[in-house]
Amino acid sequence: MNPLIQINDLSAGYNKIPVIRHVNLKIFSNDFIGVIGPNGGGKTTLLKVISGLLQPLSGSIEFDDELSGKKSIGYLPQIKNIDKKFPITVFDVVRSGLMLNRGKENSANEKQKVTKILEESGIAGISKKAIGELSGGQMQRVFLCRALISNPKILLLDEPDTFVDNTFEGELYERLQSLNEKMAIILVSHDVSSISGHVKTIACMNGGLHYHPENQITQEQLDNYNCPIRLVTHAVRRKTTKNFGA
Repeated sequence: MNPLIQINDLSAGYNKIPVIRHVNLKIFSNDFIGVIGPNGGGKTTLLKVISGLLQPLSGSIEFDDELSGKKSIGYLPQIKNIDKKFPITVFDVVRSGLMLNRGKENSANEKQKVTKILEESGIAGISKKAIGELSGGQMQRVFLCRALISNPKILLLDEPDTFVDNTFEGELYERLQSLNEKMAIILVSHDVSSISGHVKTIACMNGGLHYHPENQITQEQLDNYNCPIRLVTHAVRRKTTKNFGA
């Protein structure tokens, strides 16, 4: 099986100063990779390079022919970086996820797609709200819809469980398990304990990248990978039976 994406000796950063160095990684169609590491370790930078928002300083990133450029990559950014004062509605935020398809979709089809995915996610009732009026959980739902509306082959999630309650977090991971049947997922998190029961493998990111081919990792392994974070034990949550977005 050929990888969807192959990253070769990649370095990237800002103002010609590297944040990540000599990264190598292969991403396959059924992968569910949790990316962990300290603040400033390059987790978000890695997602930006994969999504095409940031160009490498050196090295390369190769895409399989199955991917048709950025249209095949869905990206959910950190919601703390969203400008809540920007005058845009939920409907238009989600619709902007079809921007790269402009010219191939007519306006009526776009509206139908947006309405459908909002309904499926249980948030059609807030479609006319401005994003500044939303809670953290609502905001994550909206931007997840935006990331999924183009039917991507790869879904990139940057700390999607931040600023949300336990109920939404449980619903989110249930949906991601289902989505992983038809797309690869790369999920950045600051909390390895909360994601280890959901992801398939773990990448430790702190300037460089160390790939761990399992979803369980010990403190000793984290230390060996130069990944200065601490494992925290969480209480077991009851599995929710609610619909995503309820």
